[in-house]
Amino acid sequence: MRILVIGRGGREHAIVWALKKSEKVQQIYCAPGNAGIAQLAENVDIGEMEFARLVAFAKEQAIDLVVVGPDDPLAAGIVDEFEAASIPVYGPRKNAAEIEGSKIFMKNLLRKYEIPTAKYETFTDYESAKAYLGQQSLPIVIKADGLAAGKGVTVCFSREEADKALEETMVSKSFGSAGDKVVIEEFLEGQEMSILAFVDGNDVRAMSPAQDHKQVFDNDKGPNTGGMGTYSPLPHIDQSIIDDAIENIVKPTARAMVSEGRPFRGVLFAGLMITKDGPKTIEFNARFGDPETQVVLPRLETDLLDIFLASINGTLDQIDIRWSDESAVCVVLASGGYPGSYPKGFPIDGLDSVTVPGALVFHAGTALKNGRVVTNGGRVLGVVGRGVSIAEARANAYAAAAGITFEGKQNRTDIAAKALV
Repeated sequence: MRILVIGRGGREHAIVWALKKSEKVQQIYCAPGNAGIAQLAENVDIGEMEFARLVAFAKEQAIDLVVVGPDDPLAAGIVDEFEAASIPVYGPRKNAAEIEGSKIFMKNLLRKYEIPTAKYETFTDYESAKAYLGQQSLPIVIKADGLAAGKGVTVCFSREEADKALEETMVSKSFGSAGDKVVIEEFLEGQEMSILAFVDGNDVRAMSPAQDHKQVFDNDKGPNTGGMGTYSPLPHIDQSIIDDAIENIVKPTARAMVSEGRPFRGVLFAGLMITKDGPKTIEFNARFGDPETQVVLPRLETDLLDIFLASINGTLDQIDIRWSDESAVCVVLASGGYPGSYPKGFPIDGLDSVTVPGALVFHAGTALKNGRVVTNGGRVLGVVGRGVSIAEARANAYAAAAGITFEGKQNRTDIAAKALV
């Protein structure tokens, strides 16, 4: 089969890597791709939001399947465009992708169907939001309604922080139009957990859970990022809690989307908090998580292409999806200054000399310049270690990461530490 993957990050590199293992795959294209993806697929210089060009390319190249990675094109209706052109595509339609594209839509859906989540209110007017905020106890969470590259959420521990976050979001438009509306919700305490699931309407097949590290610095300090590292499985979290989340949050949400006339087909990603009252929903994403994908797909034993095709053909419930017992830990190497402004174009050394057994290096923000791989984003690389335990996988990830260098390189040193306690 001839496949087109849309995207340019670590998630897409992991998807291409997993698809490449299928004997059914003849050729993979990636638009626009990155320097690492270029080693496995043919990069195509077309942006993720250039729908007409992407559809034309898929027709010209007789593409058998399109796989959409990022959130922006999904929210804008790229799946609908490919379906209108009769090109098989994996991902949710625009009306289903709204579960990520609008936090207000998502929160109202959960409230309507009594699915566990934090208490909240929504606002379109700054003065009303400010008045409400002044009446709430701290900490408090302020979320831009729309897509903001994983950075539109601020956890505020002081009045000054809260007032500043609200003003920057709604008045200064630090997240652009995504901040035209906001959600102000209660702060949930506990450990975070990510559950991704292959979904086709009412059929839900949960993947092995993962845990992300959102803050840029060790000990969960500093501003939120797109994710500084992750690991899977979660040996320190009881299986009953994981089952609770799947049965009482993920599956009911899929059913709710069907009831709303927005059946979801693709990867539904639940960002959860394990509170003293059980798992509660922080967010839903309408696609593979990044960097969760980098630790989940290496543990998948079933052919990923078979899963995609089963979803499209309505036979997801018939496929045997198997996971390995090994552990995987991903450490993100980021540019200096991230998640704020950062320079690009620094040469990356050590990529060809990673000797740690089983280590994988997924490129996130890289490019080729004069034959050299250089930095081209905030999150530059995701270095994955694998092993029989989290401890071994973690040691392997950090050993591999230590051998890769570029100017300004930064990374957290406590990825997966919670699982060792």
